[in-house]
Amino acid sequence: MKKFITAAFFVMFTISQASAEVGINVGISGNAGLFAASAKEVADETHKGSEHGEAAWPSIFIEKTLGDRFAIGVDYVPAALESETTESVRHDKTTSDTRTAKTNKVQVDFEDLTTVYVALNVTDNMYIKAGIVTVDVITNENLGTGSTYGNTDLDGTQFGFGINNEFGNGMFIRAEGSYMTFDGASLSSNDNKITLSNLDGLSGKLAIGKSF
Repeated sequence: MKKFITAAFFVMFTISQASAEVGINVGISGNAGLFAASAKEVADETHKGSEHGEAAWPSIFIEKTLGDRFAIGVDYVPAALESETTESVRHDKTTSDTRTAKTNKVQVDFEDLTTVYVALNVTDNMYIKAGIVTVDVITNENLGTGSTYGNTDLDGTQFGFGINNEFGNGMFIRAEGSYMTFDGASLSSNDNKITLSNLDGLSGKLAIGKSF
């Protein structure tokens, strides 16, 4: 929520400096998407793999319009996006003749997903948008060694387009599709390192809001 408040304040302050006619839009959204990522684990041996999955999440947004065609806003996801728990068994060599099996379990929460974006109306009811995305990555692990990976954050970009329909009393409804991609990241424990890459996804959104 701290990210949302900071970004919202930035949006309001930035547009308040403009001299053109401005307005405020607020709303809530329902989102669903498909995401994929690749990972490489380096320990005694190197393992590579990729995962994909589906997710659904709510979000809230606030934006300020500048004239009839331009808007700058912030979208915030108040709930954590939770991955499934993955389990692997590693066989660590303890002596020249003995290998010990250790079970690792890892689950990841993606929290405070925040997007600061600009949108441009290309027709009366169609728009395009681009934004900068940040999300906190919280790891919940039970490693056989007793160590932990720690947490990190990811930065990315988002591009999308949508349709906006207005009806009485300033209310509006939107349908939107977007593509999101993130920079890679690395997480390390005492005895191994995981590198994340190729994190991207496609999502759809249905939003309802009100203009002031």
